[in-house]
Amino acid sequence: MVIVLLALVGALGVVAVVHNLPSDIKLPSLGPECTVRADGEVTLDSVQMANAATITAVGIRRGMPERAVVIALATALQESKLENLDDGDRDSVGLFQQRPSQGWGTVEKIKDPRYAADKFYTALKKVKGYQKMRVTDAAQKVQRSAYPNAYEKWADESAVLARALTGRATGAVACTVSGSPVLRGAAAAAALMKGLKLDWGKGLAKTPAATQAAGLTVAVSDPSTGWRYAHWLVSHASATGLERVRFADLEWHAPDGKWQKVTADGGVDERQVIAQVFS
Repeated sequence: MVIVLLALVGALGVVAVVHNLPSDIKLPSLGPECTVRADGEVTLDSVQMANAATITAVGIRRGMPERAVVIALATALQESKLENLDDGDRDSVGLFQQRPSQGWGTVEKIKDPRYAADKFYTALKKVKGYQKMRVTDAAQKVQRSAYPNAYEKWADESAVLARALTGRATGAVACTVSGSPVLRGAAAAAALMKGLKLDWGKGLAKTPAATQAAGLTVAVSDPSTGWRYAHWLVSHASATGLERVRFADLEWHAPDGKWQKVTADGGVDERQVIAQVFS
């Protein structure tokens, strides 16, 4: 009974504190900002989600198979929890905790997620038979970690992320973006386009993209490619001022973070991904 009473008093105290907070102070949101569902479920915050999407985009741009993306994501989850760390063991930095002293590049370069992912894929590609290896064995061939079996625990989560981010799942990446957008209008649209070009490189030229003040459109040749870009856009929404993404008969909206069915007079359009930013 005493424990119950103490818990009740504590809860009432929290309510009182919240009630008396100034109106311009916002409490941190509880729970994950992004949920990925693709034959399994993974929850990440917005920074982790954006880094996972970038790692995947670099792999696709390089023509790497989905298995390589799974291995890369599992490695980054183990090494940094998908966060671009400023430091680590000895001189390790970045998503993959690569070391300048081991020839991975300068600190500045390794801290670029695209560079770091590209270097990882380059090393992985040299591992003979990596596609048939366990995730942890392939990752260890690249990383030379003191904990060679640590990567395997991320294999299932990485497979879910890879299925979604390579476009094999529909409406699978759902991120909630609350509060005021970091960018609006033309600045937000430009940020989105810059990110697309940096992550997808020359591959974006095969699926022409056009920028408008209200957002951008990306022309695609098939549903899988469309969902790659749609999921990438949602993954990067928090830092770009993205409000809506529409592809086929689904639309994602930032504040509620969900994909909803939409109707169109002209029917379902699977030829372009439409992104709208906050005005």
